[in-house]
Amino acid sequence: MNHALLVVGIEPADVRLSLQVAGGATLLAAVAGLPLAWWLARARFKGKAALEAVVMAPMVLPPTVVGFYLLRLLGQGSSFGRFLDEAIGVRLVFTWQGAAIAAAVLSLPLLVRTAEAAFAEVDPEYERVAASLGKPPWLVFLTVTLPLAARGVAAGLALAFARAMGEFGATVMVAGNIPGKTRTLPMSVYDAVQAGDLARAHASAALLAAVSLASVAAVSWLVGTVRR
Repeated sequence: MNHALLVVGIEPADVRLSLQVAGGATLLAAVAGLPLAWWLARARFKGKAALEAVVMAPMVLPPTVVGFYLLRLLGQGSSFGRFLDEAIGVRLVFTWQGAAIAAAVLSLPLLVRTAEAAFAEVDPEYERVAASLGKPPWLVFLTVTLPLAARGVAAGLALAFARAMGEFGATVMVAGNIPGKTRTLPMSVYDAVQAGDLARAHASAALLAAVSLASVAAVSWLVGTVRR
């Protein structure tokens, strides 16, 4: 596999890091976004529209702006960044984990919006019946709500993964562009164009396009299945 990638001009490390960042970002977005999406689908309260606007904000903010504020939050210049470093020995700036956090923030709105619509289609009566049998709320969510909304949730996860795979602006602000350490495929495309290596740029761009198209196809199939 590595040899095949090298033949077409793609660095295997760039592919590995892209998958690590996108996978980590999707996991983070799922952990934070699925409970939030369920709550937004069920809750009725004053200010809900404002909260949804905040959740959706990363979709319209320039990625470099999101990345800048994440850099300020996670870097050594902030109290939170110093706490992470001094209390638990974690540094997120200039690491692939920091890139995953940045990509997760940009991916979260897509997952929340799609999953919220899926959860809204689930009849709350099923949840009430399960709760009446003594199941705690978290178990009701995992065993009743999530399976019933599974295809819509899967579509949201596919969109989040594709968004994270293609993220450039926020991740390069937080993690930098370090070959073998934080450079992902979008950064590789940029580097190749800057170096005049259009063959390598084309190979990396084509791989990213294939992943994006596959994700869109998966979402279309999942959404189409739900509607039928």
